[in-house]
This record gives sequence, C-alpha cells and structure tokens, in this order.
Amino acid sequence: MTAIEARLLQRLKQLPPSRVAEVVDFVEFLAAREERAAAAARLKEAITRIDDLGLAPFSEDEIEAEVQAVRAAHPKNG
Repeated sequence: MTAIEARLLQRLKQLPPSRVAEVVDFVEFLAAREERAAAAARLKEAITRIDDLGLAPFSEDEIEAEVQAVRAAHPKNG
C-alpha cells in the first residue's frame, strides 16, 4: 500500500458512514469520467484510421438501404 493509499484509508475511517458514501460516489464519478475520456480517445483514434483509408463516404441512399436491410433481417417481435 502506498503512503497516499494509507493516508486516504486512515481519513476514511474517521468519517461517518454518510460521508464515506459520498466519497464512494465521488470516486465512482471520477472513474466514470476517466472511462469516458479513454473511450473518446479510442473513438478519435478509430475515426482517424478510417479517415486515413480515404474511402468515399456513404450516400444517404446507401445508408437508408443498409438500415432497411438490417430491419428486414431483424424484424421486431410483437
């Protein structure tokens, strides 16, 4: 355990349960923000790779045809 982890644990033990719950919520918020930032970075990298391929963009008609094909292959139940 690092010194900062030990310090945080010591301080957490001094807090009432309601404050510990707030700390947990905040840590989860920070973790989620980091996960979103990492996902955004991966998406940006993927888009850059796609752009580097130099492919022509899909037309609206091609997109519509693809959507219709997927809908036909997976009809809604009910």
